[in-house]
Amino acid sequence: MAAYVFKAIDLVGVQSKGELEAESKQAVNDQLKARGLIVLDIAEKRGSKEIKLPWSNRVKAGDLTVMTRQLSTMVSSGMTILRALYVLEAQTESDALRETLVLVRKDVEAGLPLSDALERHPKVFDPLFVAMVRAGETGGVLDSALLRVADQLEKAEALRRQVKSAMTYPTVIITFAMAVVLALVTFLVPVFAGVFEEFGGELPMITKVTVAASNFVKGYWYAIIVGSALAFFGLRRWRKTPRGREMLQRAWLKAPMKIGDIVQKVALARWSRTFSALITAGVPLLSALDIVAKTAGNVVVEQAMRKVAESVKSGGTIAGPLKESPVFPSMVGHMVGVGEETGALDAMLTKIADFYEDQVAAAVKSLTAIIEPIMIIIVGAIVGFIVIAMYMPMFSLYDQIQ
Repeated sequence: MAAYVFKAIDLVGVQSKGELEAESKQAVNDQLKARGLIVLDIAEKRGSKEIKLPWSNRVKAGDLTVMTRQLSTMVSSGMTILRALYVLEAQTESDALRETLVLVRKDVEAGLPLSDALERHPKVFDPLFVAMVRAGETGGVLDSALLRVADQLEKAEALRRQVKSAMTYPTVIITFAMAVVLALVTFLVPVFAGVFEEFGGELPMITKVTVAASNFVKGYWYAIIVGSALAFFGLRRWRKTPRGREMLQRAWLKAPMKIGDIVQKVALARWSRTFSALITAGVPLLSALDIVAKTAGNVVVEQAMRKVAESVKSGGTIAGPLKESPVFPSMVGHMVGVGEETGALDAMLTKIADFYEDQVAAAVKSLTAIIEPIMIIIVGAIVGFIVIAMYMPMFSLYDQIQ
């Protein structure tokens, strides 16, 4: 069977396009007519000659959010899932998302529920997305479930942008400082070193260290590049191991300069927002706890959720294990306990999420205010060290001449 791309319109003039697998163009034409579509064009799909980089084929959070809102609107208007997927294929601007939607639509055509079709693409649709869609299908409220998913995606992306904005400034400053230091060590220091050799005499220790560093950078630049690359990829591989992931995430929680505080608040905001969305969507509690553990993004939160699940299975409460976990402040445990007792756990979790998202925004501003003068001091100290190292021999020579 070959793949064919088509363009068609329905009886009310709405255009749709997509692709089908069939034995011939006539078979595609028959399938489209059976759906009540008027065929405009059918062509055999050809292999793409474009070179796709691994990171260029990712679905952006913004594109996924827009798609989810559009799907919710079409479902609420009474449009069938299959037709809605055809419309989304035609309208989405993301090639990666379009390719995924084509595969999802084919699975739905084959008789799979939408949630099962989405579950086959975990890199695009995470367990939270799939679970909320499945709960919406089960309860007959798929449109509202999709709307909650879109809200969740928007909140998560806003939180991610706040953290990235906090890291942008120090990253730029550190990169600039490293570039300045490399330029001074590579080009300026050798000029001074040549002058010092002509005059002779004993150089100060600070100058010897700087000249030695310059000679090392100029003589072994290839080793520095290879070593840095190996260290980078080695760290990435180690970070993906269970042990490396746990050690790194625990270290982030203890990081100084309020960085650990921000990491903790981000984890709590993500946890409470996800948990609230799942409870509101009607996902069973044990399934919700399992999904929250998988999507927590922090091993300490994940371990706490495992203990909560064990507590719930044995007839205990959610709040009990949370109060024992070091990552959850006592306020969270008490609020969750009140939510359990009053039957308003989802609303209480939403309030916790709102509180910690506001806390993250305030902490990010505070961190930026602290980092700015520290970065300036560090850059000034590095450049000043090199300048002093180069001028100290000149001062010594001047004293000798006098």
